[in-house]
Order: sequence, then C-alpha cells, then structure tokens
Amino acid sequence: LCLTVCTWLSPRRWLNLQEYQSKKLMQESGVAVQRFYVADTASEALEAAKRLNAKEIVLKAQILAGGRGKGVFDSGLKGGVHLTKDPAVVGELANKMLGFNLTTKQTPKEGVKVKTVMVAEALDITRETYFAILMDRSFNGPVMVGSPQGGMDIEEVAASTPELIFKEAIDIFEGVRDDQALRMAANLGFKGALQRQAADQIKRLYDLFLKVDATQVEVNPLGETPEGQVVCFDAKINFDDNAEFRQKNVFAMDDMTEADPTEMAAAKWDLKYIGLDGNIACFVNGAGLAMATCDIIDLHGGKPANFLDLGGGVKEKQVYEAFKLLTADPKVEAILVNIFGGIVNCAIIANGITKACRELELKVPLVVRLEGSQLCRSSQLFTLTWRMSNIIIM
Repeated sequence: LCLTVCTWLSPRRWLNLQEYQSKKLMQESGVAVQRFYVADTASEALEAAKRLNAKEIVLKAQILAGGRGKGVFDSGLKGGVHLTKDPAVVGELANKMLGFNLTTKQTPKEGVKVKTVMVAEALDITRETYFAILMDRSFNGPVMVGSPQGGMDIEEVAASTPELIFKEAIDIFEGVRDDQALRMAANLGFKGALQRQAADQIKRLYDLFLKVDATQVEVNPLGETPEGQVVCFDAKINFDDNAEFRQKNVFAMDDMTEADPTEMAAAKWDLKYIGLDGNIACFVNGAGLAMATCDIIDLHGGKPANFLDLGGGVKEKQVYEAFKLLTADPKVEAILVNIFGGIVNCAIIANGITKACRELELKVPLVVRLEGSQLCRSSQLFTLTWRMSNIIIM
C-alpha cells in the first residue's frame, strides 16, 4: 500500500479509450446507446447534427479526462458538453472546441487539445441507475454491482446509503443467469416490461465484458427514458493488459496523443514510468519496492519526481535509457537507485549505471543501493565512485 500523497502530472490508465470508442464497442455487442457520430472539423459536426435529425442534440468534446461539462476552453467557450435543438449551433460550438485546449479538474493546468467531438442524440432521462461488472478478488471472479441511485458518485452512495448497493457474484463458467439479471433489474427499480429490457441489457453488457477481456464495465447512468427505453448513457471500460495479445483491435484504438511523452519513451524500452511533482528521481525494480521507495522519500521530507520500475529481466541498455529519461527531467535534483537483486542481476544494473554516468556526464547527486545477486561483479561502479564525487554507493 503506497501512503505517499503525490500530484500526478498526467492521469492515465494503461489503456484509455475515448467515450465514443467505448460506445462503439457497446454498440457492437448490442447494448443500447444513443445514436452518435464523430467529427474532426466544425463542418463535419454540422453535417452530423443534420443527419441525426433529432429533437435535441448533445455535443461532447472528446478528451481522456472527466469533468468536461464544467471545463473551460482557451477559446473562451465554457463547458465541453452542450445541448441544443438547432443543428447550426452545433457547427458554431464545434468551431470553438476543435483545435483549442479544454481545462478540467482532471487535466494539466494548460488543458488538453480537443481534436475530436461526439455529436449525439440527446434523450430525456426519467430515472437514473448505476450498474457495473468488475473482477473482484473477494468473489474470486466477476461480480455485478448495481444501485437505483445512479448519475452520481457511487462511492458516496455506498457510504451514505449502503443498503442501496446490490451485488451478484457471477459464475465465470455459467455466466449471468436469467434469474440473476432479472433480480438485479428489479433491485435497480425497473418495473414491468422495463425490467425484462434492463435484464437483457445486463446480459449484453456481460457479453461485452467477456468479449473484450475487461476488468470493469461501468455504466453511470443506466437510464430509463419517457418512451420506455433502457439506455446506457455513459460508460467506462477498463481492460486486462495481459490480454493485449488477443485484443489487438481494441488496443489499437488507444489514443496516445494525450500520453505523457516521457511515459511513451519509457514504454519503448519496457520501462514503467509515471511522472510525479517532486525533485528526487526513483530508479527501482519492482512496483512494490518502487512504492515503498517513494514512501521513504516522502517520510524523510523529500518528494519523488517519478515512479520508474525496471521490472525483471532488465538489460544494460534499458538501464542506460532509463538514466537518459531521468536526467532529461529539469525538476530532478538527485537520483536514488534502489535495487534488490532477487529478480535482477546487480552487475547488469551497475554496468548500465557506469555507462550512463560516463556518457551522459551526470551532474546531479546519485545515491545507489544494490543488494542481492552478483554484487561482486559490480566493481566498475565502485571504481567510478573514486572519480566522481556526486555518487554514493550503499
């Protein structure tokens, strides 16, 4: 458990899809969503609004951040989500969204440039519910979670009215049974014909869950319309990264344009990097040790500048490239290397550090802790400390 409180420079999941991409996956699995189009220009947005031929249209800026509705564009436009009954207004609004930065509570201070908008049919909602399917260790598999109180923070609902949270464990071999789906639909407050319709949507969402190797499919809200439709109005899908080899089409949709450049550079070398707001760079093997190292730095009054996990089976070149990433960060005033040689050969680490120190002309203080395998072969690094006063070996 990491206790350090850090500011993340760029909130990001391993695979993060835009809203329209998640809705497309849902459509393909027969899940009921609003009719929508995607546009990259104002003229395309206007044409999409006309094609929808809807009573009301919702225009949504597509970025990988929440709080879009309350966001602000550097064009002066307020709000990344707008409702209108006039298709012409869609074109005008899109012109003030596309190519401009949108700043929300989840974006960097400078905001994120909007390159795509979603033009969708706006439907009235008479009632909002919450529904999710997720992998849960306590259930040893998938579990359905639902609440008749949707459209709000589900954690708040669970804290204030826990009796309104309903759970159903799913047998991974059997799938969602009809009685389970109907019981969950009833717990969500659907009645009559809507209960059967909601149960059908629940089963289709589980089919999607399995189809794309998801770890979570969250729909908030799963809504009821005045016309008697059960519709998934918004969705968040998390994926199992270990299934990338068989979900190539899904992972190919990953929008890397909003990714942190350093994180992308690290990924090329199979390094796990997350930028933080401190000034002490962490160079560690293993996520647990990396989190503990961040905690130790924080405990003694410092602030970690990053989370860099080498992982197992690291090569000398990866060590060298990791140092290049760390030294390129202008915030870094010192580097702490904390390696336990259980899954990593310390000689490889030492050789990589030696090469980096010589070729990159390291200027900032470097503290190295190597413990475990092959320490006797790390003499190059110890020799280097006699020549460079800014290196400490522990």
